Amino acid sequence: MKRVTISIPAYNEAATLPEVIAKVKAVMKSQPYQSRIVVVDDGSNDGTFEGAKKAGAQAIRHPKNYGLAETFRTEIKEFLKSGDDIFVHIDADGQYNPAEIPKLLNEIKNGADLVIGNRFAGGIESMPWLKRMGNKAFSHTISRIIKYKIGDAQSGFRAFTRELAQTIPITSTHTYTQEQIIRTVKEKLKVKEVPVYFKARKDKSRLISNPFEYAIKAWINIIRIYRDYEPLKFFGRIGFFILSIGFLIGIWLVYLLITTGRIGHIPLTIFTILLIMLGVQVILFGFLADMRIK
Repeated sequence: MKRVTISIPAYNEAATLPEVIAKVKAVMKSQPYQSRIVVVDDGSNDGTFEGAKKAGAQAIRHPKNYGLAETFRTEIKEFLKSGDDIFVHIDADGQYNPAEIPKLLNEIKNGADLVIGNRFAGGIESMPWLKRMGNKAFSHTISRIIKYKIGDAQSGFRAFTRELAQTIPITSTHTYTQEQIIRTVKEKLKVKEVPVYFKARKDKSRLISNPFEYAIKAWINIIRIYRDYEPLKFFGRIGFFILSIGFLIGIWLVYLLITTGRIGHIPLTIFTILLIMLGVQVILFGFLADMRIK
């Protein structure tokens, strides 16, 4: 019989976590798997850790708040130590429905290596428009990079195999959900999405307190994704832009020489040469970086 770890990252979720654990238990009783629930408390100060243990989950506690990516790494580490076969990841705030866990497990059973719960396909009760647009932008970016359509790259509701966890360690400190998808496809493993429902959160999100700060961080992360996984395009475009400015200024200087016969503008000439050299160097760096990740 396959063994499943249901892992729940939590930060100050004492109010909702016990109900999520109870629902997970109820669902897994009807499934043909041995299962355990593990809660990784990321430095909560509201009794989340104690509530997890009282609800019957195995609880692990960070000494302080490290953030989602580091918490995810702790979850994977504990999963691999256990020897379990399948990892299911679900949030502690109750927005994902534990009753839909079997959807993810069925796709793993059918041969998928990574299964993602797609909120946009299953229905979203409530999501701030800025976050919605950010999620769609992330998904579009990831889809372009891996040349495979992903509808909800940001979804934390996912399941994957032990083999995938062993093959793809998470190194990112900011885009672990996207990194896992990108590297899964690049390793020629199978990714599958299933529609899942996303409930409205009853209280204020602890992850996104300022929507404008979220938007800035989201776009910075998109730029980082392009830099890390499409370096030739990223540095190539920057280099070509710098190179173009250098050429345009150079053409203007040549035009002045032809039309007026004046030879001058030494500082501008030096600046033009520097721009052309810099542009070429940035493009070459893009080629080198692209060679390293392939």
